[in-house]
Amino acid sequence: MQQPKPKIALLIDADNAPASRIAIVLSEAGKYGVVTVRRAYGNWSKESLKPWVNCLPTYAICPVQQFDYTKGKNASDVALAIDAMELLFTQPIDAFAIVSSDSDFTPLVVRILNNNKKVYGFGEKKAPSPFVLSCSKFFYLEAAKETAKVITDVEVGDSSKEKSLEQDAKLMKILRGAIANVQETDGWAAMSQVAAQVKKQPGFKTNYYGYKTISRLFRAIDLFEIRQQSKGMYVRQKGQ
Repeated sequence: MQQPKPKIALLIDADNAPASRIAIVLSEAGKYGVVTVRRAYGNWSKESLKPWVNCLPTYAICPVQQFDYTKGKNASDVALAIDAMELLFTQPIDAFAIVSSDSDFTPLVVRILNNNKKVYGFGEKKAPSPFVLSCSKFFYLEAAKETAKVITDVEVGDSSKEKSLEQDAKLMKILRGAIANVQETDGWAAMSQVAAQVKKQPGFKTNYYGYKTISRLFRAIDLFEIRQQSKGMYVRQKGQ
């Protein structure tokens, strides 16, 4: 007998998510189950949320109105968290998809995970690393939108691109950590093993940085050196 597909609750922080990416979100979430609950939270009287208002009926998303009771505070975050807890304990939900770039949801994600439910996060590049790393999987919305263009336009050796990559503290921590975990005594690490380490990072995709493979990403950063051996490709930090 075929097992029923997992039921997913999609909860959208409309104040911190682009309406133009909702089709991508639903498509990606649909790979992991059936999205049975679809809710978006925001103050729908705001001009900035008009793009969401226009697309909610198309995708059968229920709008949840939240007025801004206090200036500078987002009541939508609280409403979303409360509904998530209610769904967690009262409905047969197997996983949650949270669309936001707000770190305030990190405790919520941890709470859901503690109840053996998966959390799929969707957000922009500005999403804080605690939120990104706490999710079972995290999907960068810019990557979904720009991957084809970036792969075509970015070339290895672009100095401005190299500098940008080197200044990305989060990226450098991931790459250096991956090498450190599998490197030999001389500092060299098999690229295949490094790639396996990098893939363990939630939501990490080389396409997001403009490169098809991890080896091309390393080549684009002047802080690393690469060599080809009969057994395969190796990488290490310069100066070792």
